[in-house]
Amino acid sequence: MPTATVLPTATTSPSSSPSPTDASAAARALPDGYDATRNAKGDIQAALAAAVKEHREVLIDFGANWCPDCRTLDVMFRSPQVEPLLAKHYLVVAVDVGQFNHNLDLAGQHVNLQTSGIPALVVVSSNGALRTATNDGSFSNARTMNPSQVSAFLNRWAPSGSQ
Repeated sequence: MPTATVLPTATTSPSSSPSPTDASAAARALPDGYDATRNAKGDIQAALAAAVKEHREVLIDFGANWCPDCRTLDVMFRSPQVEPLLAKHYLVVAVDVGQFNHNLDLAGQHVNLQTSGIPALVVVSSNGALRTATNDGSFSNARTMNPSQVSAFLNRWAPSGSQ
């Protein structure tokens, strides 16, 4: 079964299913890279369930650890300008696509990796509706971006009325 990365915490391991408390705590943390052993579909479902309760959106980040643009975006996610926006408005799920051989069926439900490249970002509302997908490849050149550009994207797609 294909797998992905979701927000691991010290209390969860890739081989175990997180308890509801662990899943909620994990959903508040930023993912630590793209973990090919994660159950991406389950991670997205857990994030959607938490998003309903927390009135947040789910930000799905399709990428891979070998990808320089994915690593650059991760650094920007942790920047003082971007991290507070993520913490306030989003639950972040990192989905490993490997060498474009993992989780492609799941990615295909949300984004066109042929045109988006990686990282590819998808914003899903707490009710599961697709709000946006970076099918235009706008984040595949993350090395040329700055935190202000990432913040602008996040602010644009933040839950209505929460800005």
